[in-house]
Amino acid sequence: MSVKVEQVEKNVVKLTYEVSAEKFEAAMEKSYKKNVKNYNIPGFRKGKAPRKIVEKYYTEAVLYDDAVNFAFNDSYEDAVKEAGIEPVSHPEIDIEQIGSGKPLIFVVKVTVKPEVVLGEYIGIEIPKIEYTVTDEDIDNEIKSMLEKNARMVPVEDRQVQNGDFALIDFEGFVDGVAFEGGKGENFTLEIGSGQFIPGFEEQLIGKGTGDEVEVNVTFPTEYHAAELAGQNAVFKVLIHGIKEKQLPEFDDEFAQETSSFDTADALKENVKEKLAEQMEQKTKQETESAVIEKVVTNAQIDLPDVMVESQIDNIARDFEMRLTYQGMNLESYLAYLGMDMEGFRAQFKEQATRQVKSSLVLEAIAAKEGITASEEDFEAHLVSMAEQYKMELENIKKILRPEDMDSIREELVFTKTVEMLINKAVVKDEKKKETKPKAAAKTKSAAKPKTEEKTETEAKPKTTRKKKTAEEAE
Repeated sequence: MSVKVEQVEKNVVKLTYEVSAEKFEAAMEKSYKKNVKNYNIPGFRKGKAPRKIVEKYYTEAVLYDDAVNFAFNDSYEDAVKEAGIEPVSHPEIDIEQIGSGKPLIFVVKVTVKPEVVLGEYIGIEIPKIEYTVTDEDIDNEIKSMLEKNARMVPVEDRQVQNGDFALIDFEGFVDGVAFEGGKGENFTLEIGSGQFIPGFEEQLIGKGTGDEVEVNVTFPTEYHAAELAGQNAVFKVLIHGIKEKQLPEFDDEFAQETSSFDTADALKENVKEKLAEQMEQKTKQETESAVIEKVVTNAQIDLPDVMVESQIDNIARDFEMRLTYQGMNLESYLAYLGMDMEGFRAQFKEQATRQVKSSLVLEAIAAKEGITASEEDFEAHLVSMAEQYKMELENIKKILRPEDMDSIREELVFTKTVEMLINKAVVKDEKKKETKPKAAAKTKSAAKPKTEEKTETEAKPKTTRKKKTAEEAE
């Protein structure tokens, strides 16, 4: 195959190549066999007319669409390999020549991966980042545990106080007219939570069970329902009951009832250990982010819009999936916020741009430094996955698709690249006012499982080539 490559604009190339007359003839035959059942020609049963008759009756052009599709699918990947390019967009396809007995000539325009001009990345200076567990952290975590196990106790002998939970009926009116969404029955409202419009909860303080209260409020000017924004409203509220939250004591009995530990001291020590693990992970992630940010800032990339849009697709898809897990859908979510899809996607542009740049820069550094993922690294990651999901290793291997395997290997390379950058960075300790380089580490990269919240090291666009049919590309 002879492929002519022309650069038509920055990061966009045009490929011109031909499919031989013999291969095009084979594609025409496949098109005929696929479509013959649709042709109704006098003198032949439907689907039984020979190809020559079909071409004479309808002209051979009736077979072109699928024939071009078959020929493109069989040739595009080879053309890309011969051209030595890495497409990051779907191809735009034109036909320069077509006809029986002649080569089929494709003209394909596609956006390619941009060149990365690396700046300084070895020995870069980064601030020392270190998070440690404090007594306050432990106290707050224990308080959170107590809150989760609190009892709600009815209050009979006093009025509503800040922090209470009031069981209420309410209905809102603007200019004496009830408005949609302004009514609720047997609603439990935590006083002081800020769950309702500013000023609403405060006006229930000092009221008692059975009281009917008129609450006067003004909707915020930025309220999500435009017809209510800035409007004065009156809510008629009936208080059915009051409850207060009572926290349990943090003692041995609490430890035994809520955990596998026999004493409060043992439970507290476990809390400290878990917080230490979290702080260690936070330190690691923020150090990685600091290194990545520095090397990306030092590099030069002319980023194609199509790569950013593709990454926004990925982010939006993940966001929509999380909404689904929470029993919501994207359409309702956007309606609630008063946002359209364009605005929704726009909020992710900066994040997507940062992630794509990070991916490209780390990829370029890995290539320059010859960093690869060994089979031992790959196998270790699969073992980690099997342990994480409590599955047999062989079953993990069976369910992973080839593209999943590629993604894991790419992730391992990125992880090792970031580790190399950190190990060779100059870490500046602001507290000690000194700079100390770390020795380069030669240990194997630990396989890093993916989490829902991705660090910049993990978040990256997929750039694997995908075949695109002529019909899809139009």
